[in-house]
Amino acid sequence: MSAVPTPVDEALVVRSDDGGVTTLTLNRPSQFNTLSSELIEALIAELDAIAQDERVRVVVIAGAGKAFCAGHDLKQMRANHNLGYQQALFRLCSKLMMKLTELPQPVIARVHGIATAAGCQLVSMCDLAVAADVARFAVSGINVGLFCATPSVGLSRNMGRKQAFEMLVTGDFIDAAEAQRRGLLNRVVPLEQLDDEVARLAGAIVAKSAVAIGAGKQMFYKQLEMGLDAAYQLAGEVMACNMMSEDAAEGIDAFIGKRPPQWKGR
Repeated sequence: MSAVPTPVDEALVVRSDDGGVTTLTLNRPSQFNTLSSELIEALIAELDAIAQDERVRVVVIAGAGKAFCAGHDLKQMRANHNLGYQQALFRLCSKLMMKLTELPQPVIARVHGIATAAGCQLVSMCDLAVAADVARFAVSGINVGLFCATPSVGLSRNMGRKQAFEMLVTGDFIDAAEAQRRGLLNRVVPLEQLDDEVARLAGAIVAKSAVAIGAGKQMFYKQLEMGLDAAYQLAGEVMACNMMSEDAAEGIDAFIGKRPPQWKGR
């Protein structure tokens, strides 16, 4: 993979697979990968297929060209200036964002350029995010009279509420280092090291039990919406069931026997 992927495929989302890692590249480079309704639908379709594909262990979301994603396609939105269209568009976008958390496999955002408005939302809703030090982030809808309401959902769940609200009401950019400090990113590296860092993170996940990762991800998001007592009840039940899996037995036996585990499956 190059430092900035530039697929020549005409598809709106380009899929590539390598060793259990599937990369989905947003492929509207001349429009800075803005999320047209067609692109959102294409990405949902890819995620639905991946959810059923046991060969896929990690998903990477990337962008072709200069930008990661510059948010919604404002030209398309203005060309369809009626409430019904706008409601359907944001329902579709919310469906996409929920798919990311519902997917059994962890999703890593690979951010090499700007991520604004719904593009910043996309980063916030991926399970993990690795960015180049040149990447920048903003929820800039307010600059055109549009409060980034849907991006605020993911943003406020990644960083402190005052930090998120300041971005939402100013539209100001923050750099990658600041985005990491605020909790939006896991790792920040020089652009030329971005692919290697994403590969390291993905590889660390691929080496683990798919059974444990899948059950753990589902539990992680569910417990976030619960009270403390209910969260512990759920977590305890999930951990007990996980302990009864073949992979847990194999992992513990391998640890005791001081040998690499041989995972049984998903």
